[in-house]
Amino acid sequence: MNQKRRDAALFGGALLLLLVSLLLSLRFGSTYLTNAEFFGGIFRKEGYKSASVILRAIRLPRMLAGAFAGAGLALSGTLLQRATDNPLAAPNIIGINAGAGFFVMLSLALFPSAFALTPFAAFAGAMLSAAGILALSHKVGLDKTAVVLCGVAFSALFGAGISFFSVLDDDLLASYTGFSIGGLQGVTLRELYFPIPIILICFIGALLLSRKLELFCLGDSLAHSLGVSVKRVRLFALVLAAASAAAAVSFAGLLGFVGLLVPHIARKLTRGNARREILLSPVGGAVLLLLADLFGRVLFSPTEIPVGIFTALLGVPFFLSLLLGRKRHA
Repeated sequence: MNQKRRDAALFGGALLLLLVSLLLSLRFGSTYLTNAEFFGGIFRKEGYKSASVILRAIRLPRMLAGAFAGAGLALSGTLLQRATDNPLAAPNIIGINAGAGFFVMLSLALFPSAFALTPFAAFAGAMLSAAGILALSHKVGLDKTAVVLCGVAFSALFGAGISFFSVLDDDLLASYTGFSIGGLQGVTLRELYFPIPIILICFIGALLLSRKLELFCLGDSLAHSLGVSVKRVRLFALVLAAASAAAAVSFAGLLGFVGLLVPHIARKLTRGNARREILLSPVGGAVLLLLADLFGRVLFSPTEIPVGIFTALLGVPFFLSLLLGRKRHA
């Protein structure tokens, strides 16, 4: 099978899997609907008002939230791993998620009843954390090692800040727990108007950078000798990664490991081609998060398990296997 046919089969299968995941997310949930109720609610038939409310006001926003949160986090992980040439780089590992969490905790401490501020605080915290990481790493040359180490330092700093507020007020910790686990419960369409365009813009920007990011695996010196402005491309890639992750966590909470797990799978399927990896990763992230959220809703129905628990169950063993694999390779 030549490369074009292989790519067509790969992306066709991925898009089909995404479509099936979207339909399953809309069809099933903690509240059981018969086929008649499902189609009656979809088409707003007479006598199916409650089913229509469940589908349009609860499941549709949740479906869109799962798809775009997964896509945004997977895209962010792909850009971070490409820009730093580090397979362990991900939004929850290099400090972006920690910045979002700290600012959410700060928002809850200052405005305890203003829960509507949480998405904006999360987005602002993630972006400010990324800005701090970039500014600090720029001081030492913006090389790939500096970015990762600065991210780890910021993650530790914000983690200490979260712990500080938690010690001061137990009620504050209880309010923060739901956001820290990550979940899609209660997401409305109104909350998605701001982050979805940001994720789409980041995706387009990533595609424009893909050919230059392809050369990063050769090392900074060789990439520079081939005409790539390494520092500039790395800066743009990191900004896009931060914005994509910030947009996702603003409504989905601190979901972990999506940005680590999916890029690795996409890289293996695309044989390391940056452009195809950037195209495939968001689709894979959307599928992973939609299916994880679906399992969380139906396995213990009517009780719902936050999707962040399922992604952690998948991600932790994968992360450990990567570490062991790197040790064996070394």
